[in-house]
This record gives sequence, C-alpha cells and structure tokens, in this order.
Amino acid sequence: MLVLLPPSEGKAAGSTGPVLDVAGLSLPDLNATRERIVDSLITLCEGDEMGALEVLGLGPKLRGEVLRNLELREAPTLPVSELYTGVLYDALGLGTLDGAAAKRADRSVLVFSGLWGALRPSDRVPAYRLSMGVRLPGLDALPGLWREAMAKPLPQRAGDGLVLDLRSAAYAAAWRPEGEVAARTATVRVLHERAVDGVLKRSVVSHFNKATKGRLTRQLLETGTEPRNPAELAEALQDLGWTVEVKAPAKRNSAWALDVVVAEI
Repeated sequence: MLVLLPPSEGKAAGSTGPVLDVAGLSLPDLNATRERIVDSLITLCEGDEMGALEVLGLGPKLRGEVLRNLELREAPTLPVSELYTGVLYDALGLGTLDGAAAKRADRSVLVFSGLWGALRPSDRVPAYRLSMGVRLPGLDALPGLWREAMAKPLPQRAGDGLVLDLRSAAYAAAWRPEGEVAARTATVRVLHERAVDGVLKRSVVSHFNKATKGRLTRQLLETGTEPRNPAELAEALQDLGWTVEVKAPAKRNSAWALDVVVAEI
C-alpha cells in the first residue's frame, strides 16, 4: 500500500538537527528538480522582499517565511514525521506512531510538496514556505516540473499494490496515476450525514475532511492492514468501524472513489 498525502502550510520550528542534504533524500531521481527549485526559491527571496511575498502569495505579516526560505541550505532540519502540523497531521500523528507502525509509515507514506516533490516520513528537510501553485521566476509551473520528474520513479514506488490518494487537487496535479496503477488507486471523500427536519442530508466537509483522513490513515498503519486494491480497502475501513460507500470507475484503468460517511465532525 502506498498512501499519498498533501503537505501542510504549518511547519514545526526549533530543530537542532543537521542541515539539508538533498542527496540523502528518498526518491533520488527527484534530486535534480529539487535542487533547481531550491535555488530558484532562494534567489527569489534574496531580492525584493515585498516582491517575494507577492510571488509566494503571502501578506506582510508573514515576512518571516521569506527569511525561512533564504536559509534553506543552512537551517536545521526535521524529519517529515515531525515537520508538518495542522489538522491532518495532528490527527495522523506520524511522530507518535510506535515502532512497527512507524516503520510501516516510512515504507507506505509519501508527503507531496511544491519544494521537494514527495518525501518519506524519515526524510529530513528544513521548514519552508512554497505552495504548489506558486510560479517561481525562471521555472515552469511546479506541477508540470514534478509530473516530468515523477513519471518513472512514482509508478516504480507504487509497485503492484494499492495507492490510497488523499491529496488535494493542487498536489494531485504533480503526479496522476495512470494505466494499471490508476486501476489500483482509491480517492476518498468525506461526507457529513445529519438529520435536518427529520430528513437525512449529506454535505462535503472541508476542515474535518483532513482530520478524518488523518485518523483513518493512522488506523491503517497501526493495525498493519495491507489491502491490495480499492475493494479490499473499503472492506478494511468498514472492519475498522467506518461507513464507506464505493464507487467503481466507469472506465477501465481509472481510480476508484470511496465516500466515508461520518455522523459527527
């Protein structure tokens, strides 16, 4: 099983770890693209501060993020399992998994990033600020850069097992499973079901969508469940107490869609 996660804008700080070693990151086929983007981001942040804030889509109160980016090659690093904060990562708690579950996470989880492409939980990187939608000077759009770089290593990493794609649309654009890999891919939508005037109604949730995805990922990692395809994933989640509705794809070699229905958010 391969679990694909989005990053979080929130990052932990205060590490005393070693400085960045791009050559030591997993998925080394991505390193050339990583180096290009790091260099472009540092160059941007070395120039006009207000211009850098505008390109990065940040307000004046977030000037510290420009400084963070300037120090990418000198700043201390954190393992990805401790770096990302926010709703999904608070619910997932990568850094609090026990030994066996932590090993499963490092084997199974990839966190997508505008700066790094994709990272394992044990990879060490510094705090940074760069969303996938930012267009850096001198570079093509980030999703296109990453699609090219990931064309070979990501299908190889997916192997012949299930791909559980929990990424947001911006990060899903960086690599789209195709062919037989797509046929073994499942996406998840979280629906809130509640009674309104005696009638059950459902709505798509946003904030708690992330929390639900974090919780169900943690359960899969803790229990060691290894579904081989989307149908087995739906059964595994149901066994764990989730209400799941499966939508098989209408076309061959397309991803499956799973609706997880929750009564409380």
